[in-house]
Amino acid sequence: QIDVFLARSLLEKLYLFQYPIRPASMTYDDVTHLSVKIKPKQQKVELEMAIDTLNPNYCRSKGEQIALNVDGTCTDETSTYSSKLMDKQTFCSSQAASNVSRYAAAVYKKGELHLTPLHGILQLRPSFTYLDKADAKHREREAANEGGDSSQDEAEDDVKQITVRFSRPETEQARQRRVQSYEFLQKRQAEEHWVHLHYYGLKDSRSEHERQYLFSQGHGLAENTELIKSPSEYLMMLMPPSVEEENDKPMAPSNVLSMAQLRTLPLADQIKILMKNVKVMPFANLMSLLGSGTDSTAVLRCIQQVAMLVQGNWVVKSDVLYPKDTSSPHSGVPAEVLCRGRDFVMWKFTQDRWVVRKEVAAVTKLCPEDVKDFLEHMSVARINKGWEFMLPYDEDFVKKHPDIVQRQHMLWMGIQAKLEKVYNLLKEHLTPKKQEAQSAHPLLVSGEQRVNMAKAKAKQNYGQLEKEFQKQKAEMKSNDTLAKMDVSNIRIKEEPVSDEEPMDTSAYEGMNNGIVNGLHAEEDSTDSLNGHLPGGCIDRVAQELKAFVSSTFKKQFVLTLSELKRLFNLHLASLPPGHTLFSGISDKMLQDMVLDTGCKQILVPFPPQTAASPDELKVYALWEAGDTYDQHRQVLLEIFSKNYRVRRNVIQNQLSQECGEDLNKQEVDRVLK
Repeated sequence: QIDVFLARSLLEKLYLFQYPIRPASMTYDDVTHLSVKIKPKQQKVELEMAIDTLNPNYCRSKGEQIALNVDGTCTDETSTYSSKLMDKQTFCSSQAASNVSRYAAAVYKKGELHLTPLHGILQLRPSFTYLDKADAKHREREAANEGGDSSQDEAEDDVKQITVRFSRPETEQARQRRVQSYEFLQKRQAEEHWVHLHYYGLKDSRSEHERQYLFSQGHGLAENTELIKSPSEYLMMLMPPSVEEENDKPMAPSNVLSMAQLRTLPLADQIKILMKNVKVMPFANLMSLLGSGTDSTAVLRCIQQVAMLVQGNWVVKSDVLYPKDTSSPHSGVPAEVLCRGRDFVMWKFTQDRWVVRKEVAAVTKLCPEDVKDFLEHMSVARINKGWEFMLPYDEDFVKKHPDIVQRQHMLWMGIQAKLEKVYNLLKEHLTPKKQEAQSAHPLLVSGEQRVNMAKAKAKQNYGQLEKEFQKQKAEMKSNDTLAKMDVSNIRIKEEPVSDEEPMDTSAYEGMNNGIVNGLHAEEDSTDSLNGHLPGGCIDRVAQELKAFVSSTFKKQFVLTLSELKRLFNLHLASLPPGHTLFSGISDKMLQDMVLDTGCKQILVPFPPQTAASPDELKVYALWEAGDTYDQHRQVLLEIFSKNYRVRRNVIQNQLSQECGEDLNKQEVDRVLK
């Protein structure tokens, strides 16, 4: 049985240094310590030890070579080895263990064991910074030997382009990443100054004095209350149960949480984390993520605390994404203003499937980046249409939970009242564009369904079509061919199969509101049906088509057939129902009209490996516009009929030669534009 005492004199002052292995014949007391310095905050030590150059095992030639590489031929105060011989070595410390609470230095004397807790364990390893210094000297010598640069080159080297950048306000996440980066930690470590110490040998009187502090100063049990414990408590103090530290777990991104970790949390926290990450989710998907056996009633109770119902789907609340006392990373706007703006976007989606970003920005007065963030949370951008809610209408949830739907509707009514006061909303902001959007979700009609709808509509109007046909037949008795026609001969107009392809309008069907196959389905008018135009209608169609082509080319000057067809479909969409242009315009008719209006086809020699469609390879240009640049434009078109890619200086030279005048840069730019 041995008495154990706890020494406190060197508490938080005692370190254990572990040196490299050296020959047994040499102790560290024999080694001369030239200098010792320490960085207390980092617990980092650096010391220099003298090397015995007279030892028979010391290679003198190698020592001289190292000193020559490091310091060169000249010796001054900055030299590492003043004796022109490697006569010292530097050791740098690193922490051997991050947690040293279980370690202590023990001294056994006269049947007593005295323990002093260690404050740190440092391993000393050789430092080879002198090799870096030798490399730097070598590079300097090479740079000096290459000194053939002229003064002009040096002057040119001094002129450097400077790029000025304005940094954005740093977010909290960015600041944390910067603080944890390697460069930042290295900078912090370099800022701490070295504290120089004095080394006392093993037999020095100061060392003898300090060594007495390893013994407990008072042997009374009153001063060692930590050791007055029961055997089980004492063992628990010596060997506490191992607790898995968080640092030992694999690091994951801050926005990633495994499903195993998620299901250990309370139900409310699980739902909040899921909604905060996903932002928009149907109720069925939420139940599948929470696992089997989860009570749907409890989920409904929790989901209403962190999300709002929009078109039958749950969208996370704004105050969950933008907590109090936070601000926008883009504009610095406070969270309260961001929540109001996002609530307006959510409310707009309760009224309609589509939202226009410019309208949101005009009402909320927020920067475009913040508005885009709101829309990306819950919708998808569609070209030339706006932003569409990303999930389809969840009709199943609405039918199963009418009480939840009614409660959410009341909440939205309250939010609407607040938004009206804050934004002074006008009547057009409050009423949806389509009344049917409030009561039912929008239908997505396929091409086959449109054909079937058109056939059904044609059967319903067959009687009226026959009456109209008989009326036209009576009016056109002078035309023998038309007089002999019978209703059974009515058929869909078909273009003859040739090298001309029919106009493809499938890509723009969504733009023609209510238009099916070029006709307004809701109109009962039978004008221009089935390819037969009434008397005088052909001339009107030609006039309308010519007016469209002329106005289009006066604005654009050069168009491909593909782009012209796109503009024509947009023009059709803007016309009222029953317009004469709905009679059906083929590609051939459109191209003939282009040539009749003073335009020419430019045979641009595109490369054979181009991926463009045939319509994109057909290029038409206005040959005479009646302005002062007709001659220049014709020269330019002739140039492009020979090559599809031309340098600007070639164009400018050709224009000067053909037109007999020197054009300035602005005039050339205008012709090219």
